[in-house]
Amino acid sequence: MGMLVKGTWFDDDPLPADGAGRFVRPDSIFRDWVTRDGSSGFKAEAGRYQLVTAPSCPWAHRTVLMRKLKGLDGAIALLESDLPKGEGWAYSQGFDDLAPKGGAFHVHQVYSAARPDYTGRATVPVLWDRQSKTIVNNESSEIIRMLNAQFDAFGDAGIDLYPAELRADIDEINAFVYATVNNGVYRCGLAKSQAAYEESFEKLFAALDELEARLGRQRWLVGDRFSEADLRLFPTLLRFDTVYYGLFKCNRRRLVDYPNLWNYTREIFQMPGVAETVDFRSSWAITAGCATSTTASCRSGRSSISPRRTTAPGSPRPGSAIPRPSRRRFAPPQDDVSF
Repeated sequence: MGMLVKGTWFDDDPLPADGAGRFVRPDSIFRDWVTRDGSSGFKAEAGRYQLVTAPSCPWAHRTVLMRKLKGLDGAIALLESDLPKGEGWAYSQGFDDLAPKGGAFHVHQVYSAARPDYTGRATVPVLWDRQSKTIVNNESSEIIRMLNAQFDAFGDAGIDLYPAELRADIDEINAFVYATVNNGVYRCGLAKSQAAYEESFEKLFAALDELEARLGRQRWLVGDRFSEADLRLFPTLLRFDTVYYGLFKCNRRRLVDYPNLWNYTREIFQMPGVAETVDFRSSWAITAGCATSTTASCRSGRSSISPRRTTAPGSPRPGSAIPRPSRRRFAPPQDDVSF
């Protein structure tokens, strides 16, 4: 992956782990907020912010999806990685006065522009303020909250994926899904010991079993509508069979072996605007292209890990209330897509 050390790029980036070999995700560093009234120092304005992402990153996909569903395409500029990883996420073009160097623009240039002495990983997504020329936030869970609520003057104010009456339940399921599924697949794939891998593997599939049962009783994770909780789970499920099952050894079952989760994922994919945020070819090509370097960087700590044996080889408007169905059904789209 590589990292910046006092503003200088180094290819070496030891994956963080605890004493038992469990992958430990570093906290995001930039945690400011955009607000409607600008009381935070960053006012919600059309054209002021740049969202820097990558199509193969599920954390970045969350923000691209929220931007699309809220109708903020014209208000917040988007830059998506379109080159194989070099010095981290790479792009064929930059933005504003941030230009490619040596034939490519890298996201670490955004970090060093915001903080010349920055030390840490250069991750996506990044919400950049073009006015003050700094990073506002690089934590996906906070960026989607901002896009959901602070830019209503420039997007669809009728869509609220974090409604007040559901917030406690959304927060509860978010915490569970993050620990066991969103980050759980990484704790499997980047574990540095067999015991750490086994522990995360069991938690992951126990969680998927629980979500499968939950979606057998109700259409969405929380309440009777598509919410932030569903938006956060979807990018991980979307990549499960093509990436995590093999590359991260999450191979007890595929997503297609869970009827409710599978149909749930396909239903979300068919919602207006969602498919436009998904680029399977680009996502898989970039993921496959960096797979060797990603696994090589952590194999010094997990080369002896043995994968678990497998046991099996009219769309809704976001945020709108939907009656609970007697059972989940799926109407195939005209052009079927195999995940």
